[in-house]
Amino acid sequence: MATTAFKGSEVHTVGELPTGAAPSFTLVGTDLADVTLDSFAGKRVVLNIFPSLDTGTCAASVRRFNELAADLADTVVLCVSNDLPFAQARFCGAEGIENVVTASGFRSSFGDDYGVKLVDGPLAGLLTRTVIVIDASGQITYTQLVPEITDEPDYDAVLAELN
Repeated sequence: MATTAFKGSEVHTVGELPTGAAPSFTLVGTDLADVTLDSFAGKRVVLNIFPSLDTGTCAASVRRFNELAADLADTVVLCVSNDLPFAQARFCGAEGIENVVTASGFRSSFGDDYGVKLVDGPLAGLLTRTVIVIDASGQITYTQLVPEITDEPDYDAVLAELN
């Protein structure tokens, strides 16, 4: 069980972040089709994981990764939350988000498999703020469990890993 914080109070995840080979997953895309790790075979994948697009910090992280993704060769930024795919599509349409892929974990074991589901605190059941980089061969090369859920990820550290 990993520890992070929500508004200064300690909260816990269901497990530890994965290492080594990235666990396979099946998420739900905005078109309700499956989104799997295999969908991005041969590309680097940046998992931008967060509680909900309906919060300012989560929305800001999607906007920032959308900007960054435009300059990342052979890389897909996959933004994952438990928001319904309809809400994700509505947000991306309203914000002009075109460089990232959004997918929902609402009917999958993604949060458990990646150790990012919150088990206590006000956000229990949602996903914590985490960034995971998976290389083109499917190996996890970088993880960042953001210490305070209300803070944005360290984008510079993610970019350093990718460059």
